[in-house]
Amino acid sequence: MASVTFEGATRVFPGAERPAVNKLDLEVADGEFLVLVGPSGCGKSTSLRMLAGLEEVTEGRILIGDRDITNLPPKDRDIAMVFQNYALYPHMSVAENMGFALKMAGVGKEERATRVREAAALLDLEDYLDRKPKALSGGQRQRVAMGRAIVRQPQVFCMDEPLSNLDAKLRVSTRTQIAALQQRLGITTVYVTHDQVEAMTMGDRVAVLKDGVLQQVDTPLALYDRPVNLFVAGFIGSPAMNLLSARAGEGSAVIGGYSVPIDHEAASKMSGPITVGVRPENWRLVGASEGGLPVTVTVVEELGADGFVYGTCDVEGTPGTVVIRTESRGAVRKGDVVHVTTDPAHVHVFDTESGARLSA
Repeated sequence: MASVTFEGATRVFPGAERPAVNKLDLEVADGEFLVLVGPSGCGKSTSLRMLAGLEEVTEGRILIGDRDITNLPPKDRDIAMVFQNYALYPHMSVAENMGFALKMAGVGKEERATRVREAAALLDLEDYLDRKPKALSGGQRQRVAMGRAIVRQPQVFCMDEPLSNLDAKLRVSTRTQIAALQQRLGITTVYVTHDQVEAMTMGDRVAVLKDGVLQQVDTPLALYDRPVNLFVAGFIGSPAMNLLSARAGEGSAVIGGYSVPIDHEAASKMSGPITVGVRPENWRLVGASEGGLPVTVTVVEELGADGFVYGTCDVEGTPGTVVIRTESRGAVRKGDVVHVTTDPAHVHVFDTESGARLSA
């Protein structure tokens, strides 16, 4: 096994005005599961393909362990790739698909069979080894693609949105299986997804990209609790963080005629327009006399243990939709006007112009 290091790795496509990936500095520890996440076009798949040797590195370099693999062909990088579309050979059985790369590498028949059986046992595919891909479900095909990667015993797994073709329920169960399998095998894994829930539930650490630039890399909870800028704050979290335009007050952020308490560190740094972020679960319902923001409820999502209230607020600076998480089943109904506030410890403050975090 080995670590992966991107040192100023840049990819500029011919004719492009800006790099698809711009000076990426990122280290993936030996055995770590790192997720690259971001919106479409942010450079996450290009970064993965640079690591796999499928895209040229225009500038900088990439290392696996201490070995510079920047200019090596894909076959010499000791990497196994799992694609979005499975890429299975339809005329081959499951066992033949899983062992094909070993056959091409000159591995003997007995060893191939042994490795395929071991991988099939890990993936619960033992009963399907003689079947063709067309006789399998989408989830089973993805497990075969995983098995084909596992039998190679690579130093690094590269996974490019492997769950995006599965239905929602299967995606949830399969992501759990992949995370558990990676932990058991201990193989360094770089995993690409546009789904931030997938990223938060699978990765040891998550790297957030925007327009080819790395914004933040940290543990899922650290990203959620302390986003470094407005982009990460708005991207990480489902439902998304409420972002409200405000102006600096005395130890508070003023939104329209309402004051939101903030921490001392943010208050000392504020100048000019600021943006206040509040997670849906950090709103508190209060009485109208307590000075909270008034929100007219438009939709109530009851999820059993808790629920989400979606509403509108006519106060200047508030977004088109305000989202509030509530544990009071049936207490809030469509058409109600509720008042919300929060605590300073739960308020994220950002400089509106630069997007930088001001809070502690």
